[in-house]
Amino acid sequence: MADRGRRTFLAGLGPGLGAARRRDGTALRGDLVGGLTVAAYLVPQVMAYAVLAGLPPVSGLWAALGALTVYAFLGTSRLLSVGPESTTAILTAVAIGPLAAGDPGRYATLAAGLALVVGLVCLLGRIARLGFLADLLSRPVLVGYMAGIAVIMIVGQLGSLTGVRVGGDAPYEVVLGFARELGSVHVPTLVLSLATLTLLFAGARLVPRAPVPLVVVLLAAGAVALLGPHASGIATVGPVPSGLPVPGLPRLGLAEYTSLVVPALGVSVVAFSDVVLTGRVFARRSSDAPDADQELLALAGTNAASAVLGGFPVSSSGSRTALGKATGARSQLHSLVALVVIVAVLLVGSEALRSLPRAALGALVVYAAVLLIDVAEFRRIAAFRRSELLLTLATVAAVLGLGVLLGVLVAVALSVLDLVRRIARPHAAALGWAPGVAGMHDLSHLPGTEPVPGLVVHRYDAPLFFANAEDFRRSVHRAVDEANGLAPVRWVVLDLEAVTELDLTAADALCAVARELTEDGVVLATARAKRELVADLQAGGVLGALDPARLYPTIPTAVAAFHAATDPPDTGASGT
Repeated sequence: MADRGRRTFLAGLGPGLGAARRRDGTALRGDLVGGLTVAAYLVPQVMAYAVLAGLPPVSGLWAALGALTVYAFLGTSRLLSVGPESTTAILTAVAIGPLAAGDPGRYATLAAGLALVVGLVCLLGRIARLGFLADLLSRPVLVGYMAGIAVIMIVGQLGSLTGVRVGGDAPYEVVLGFARELGSVHVPTLVLSLATLTLLFAGARLVPRAPVPLVVVLLAAGAVALLGPHASGIATVGPVPSGLPVPGLPRLGLAEYTSLVVPALGVSVVAFSDVVLTGRVFARRSSDAPDADQELLALAGTNAASAVLGGFPVSSSGSRTALGKATGARSQLHSLVALVVIVAVLLVGSEALRSLPRAALGALVVYAAVLLIDVAEFRRIAAFRRSELLLTLATVAAVLGLGVLLGVLVAVALSVLDLVRRIARPHAAALGWAPGVAGMHDLSHLPGTEPVPGLVVHRYDAPLFFANAEDFRRSVHRAVDEANGLAPVRWVVLDLEAVTELDLTAADALCAVARELTEDGVVLATARAKRELVADLQAGGVLGALDPARLYPTIPTAVAAFHAATDPPDTGASGT
């Protein structure tokens, strides 16, 4: 009994530990192969993302150490690969650059401090159960946001790819500065960058399951070693600290931590959305949907661990997650395997890392950025609805024009605004009988549908709240005016099945509708109102303006009540 309890307790600690005790040899082999493959992809990638964040390449490995360890215990997705990621890396660079004042040591400390504050923000979000916020970013906004990030990533690597010293903060400033310095392009660096990009894209197409990034970066390092760094003039990573990082909290004052709160909010929103949405994509394939609130806790832990080890904010990687899935990974055990590889690299591989060319790492960032631009999704959005495409393009423009951190807030605001816009002006319909079809239907949908003379059955397809209260009121009167052209309206029945919420403004609008119809000699009734909505109608005073006896459970009962109240009694002869 005690042994069973111990196993149950350990299994509850995380998917990684649960996989380690499985007796399924095939699954364990899949996690081993998947972990080794992901590690081969992860090592050069996270080093490139550290450079993208403005930090020494080894910082990416330090950040990955803590993230992989903690997520195996706290995360709820069995396949998600966490660690340094392009979006959080560039957010780090944007947030820390102005605060560091050109001091590399202070820059690294601030980056670790940002990760710690991100962890605290996510922890507070978990306590407040804010997991639902992951649903605030609509698909068009996400596609536009990632495309904007991709452009910033590519622009930010122009210097690494060409050997040109490029200045400027905004993307357009960087591009203009690069254009002015075109004459100083370092040809060997450019050739190496183009060759690396070509091999990355060709390898991904020809051998998608192979650790192409590792192989390509090693080939680039070998080419530079053959030429000699002095002969080629190609910049390399340089000395890399050997051994494991010494844990410790970032040494920052209260004022410095306070200055990181606003950037941390933006990073947290992006990181959390990325974790949950990526996890959901792969959950559809593995029947393992992530728990949003628990993922906030996992994100808090992974960022705190990254901070303590001298890293920077972390999130999830869609490319590494897909690679793990494709190579047989079944659980977070594959992340623990990747963790062992990173430890080995830090202990014995520092000499090999120092010769990696920065141009190759820059090419790896550009490769990842191109994959973020989902052209097929842009086409799908355009084919679906033009307004959604405009929303996507507006998000791209916001990220490029206002910067990444403000772009995050604009992306969230656009998503919420789009939601409010849809609910504020929903579809409203008058219902009638269609020949040969059961139930009442929208008069404009089925041919031959006819209204009941003297009766308006009105359906409003949205919750009622302050943003659509007046629209609802106008739609009822419009339906009455249109029906009066056929026969004088005597009753109006509101089909409230789609009205799942009601605020005080909407309650006042309902009272106004009831009062105005009564003044016109029209009876107001409702149908299919849920119990919770009836309670809201009572609390909002609507039942004081509307006869509670006129609340009908179904539309047929409401129509029957209309006929009983308005049809003349049968006065036919009774026979002799």
